[in-house]
Amino acid sequence: MGKKTIWLLMVGVLGAYYLYTPLPDNIDEPWRVTWQVVPVKIDRFDVHEFPFQANFIELLGLYNFMDIIKILLHVKEVPPISDENITVTDTTFNHIPVRVYVPKKQSKALRRGIFYIHGGAWTFESAASQNNDLFSRWTADRLDAVVVSPNYRLLPKYHFPIQFEDVYNSLKWFLRKEVLAKYGVNPERIGLVGSSSGGNLAAAVVQKILDDPESKFKPKIQSLFYPALQILDMDTPSYQENSNFLPFRRLIARLRSEYLSIDRSLEKTIFSNQIVPVESSHLLKFVNWSSLLPKRFIKGHVYNNRTYGSSELLKKYPDLLDVRVSPLLADDKKLRSLPQTYIVTCQHDIFRDDGLMYVTRLQNAGVSVTHNHIENGIHGLLSLSGLKITHEMKNQYLSWLRENL
Repeated sequence: MGKKTIWLLMVGVLGAYYLYTPLPDNIDEPWRVTWQVVPVKIDRFDVHEFPFQANFIELLGLYNFMDIIKILLHVKEVPPISDENITVTDTTFNHIPVRVYVPKKQSKALRRGIFYIHGGAWTFESAASQNNDLFSRWTADRLDAVVVSPNYRLLPKYHFPIQFEDVYNSLKWFLRKEVLAKYGVNPERIGLVGSSSGGNLAAAVVQKILDDPESKFKPKIQSLFYPALQILDMDTPSYQENSNFLPFRRLIARLRSEYLSIDRSLEKTIFSNQIVPVESSHLLKFVNWSSLLPKRFIKGHVYNNRTYGSSELLKKYPDLLDVRVSPLLADDKKLRSLPQTYIVTCQHDIFRDDGLMYVTRLQNAGVSVTHNHIENGIHGLLSLSGLKITHEMKNQYLSWLRENL
């Protein structure tokens, strides 16, 4: 029996075992969600707990852990097919592949421009993924806007800062005067949008582009859907409350470790909240949820004293405390210069408190923030098509864009 046959059998066993995923009590349309949420409890793939797991398959040398995730979370891609309303093309901006959506109807004025950064844990999905293509197409049509979505390079082959640099360099290319003119985009009406890990990249890119003297034009707004904004604390209330629901805490530690390094020891350090050395302890105030979260989200949770990491760890992995990895680490001076912001958070999401803390910090810095918290929402709503809650979220977002961009 060949390796791939063995692998397929293992995936079948895993799929059957992990088919059932319990949902929070107040989720709307639970059966629709159940059928659309990937029903694989990847956080339980730990060699010390289960015989059939991704770590074990990786140890056998059959597949890399990240490739296993890509297979389990198989994402359908679609070609750049134009329709009666939108012209869709694949091209490159500064050698970075991008997909561009341009409305076909004539416009008397220059259009808005949306630069949309897809999620997928820096590992899977692309601008061509069916859900991302539909969202970009929908935005271009409903907003009468030009939408650009970059295909940045992914894990496991590429690690930080490649993903950030691909997004940043393609955005800078889009913001060039001649490129904006080619697509009929108003340079004063450009928005940067990102979801999940794409929200991480969007927040980091906006922070940097504002200080780039080579970029004459700057985004007018940023919109972040359930963004992952820090790796310093994996013990926030939202991590504690949603640790058994996708995306899982252990999986996130592995993904963030892979984002920075292939060293498995880093995963354990991130998981145990021991990456901040004493000399960098001043950074913890930027992610101190006990002071940054609204009281109703703290509930009975207690902020524990931190166990500090070693200075040697930071020397080995200098990117651990890089603001491009954790945009929440930006100081108040940097935040004060950020554009008008729209942030979506979901109650049943492990990253909920990242978004909530960013809302507080931006508001404290004087930035105009519109916060849409979805009480019965889960992570990845943009990808859950056909749900009423998704429809409502998208329409609220579109209304905000029409008014503010």
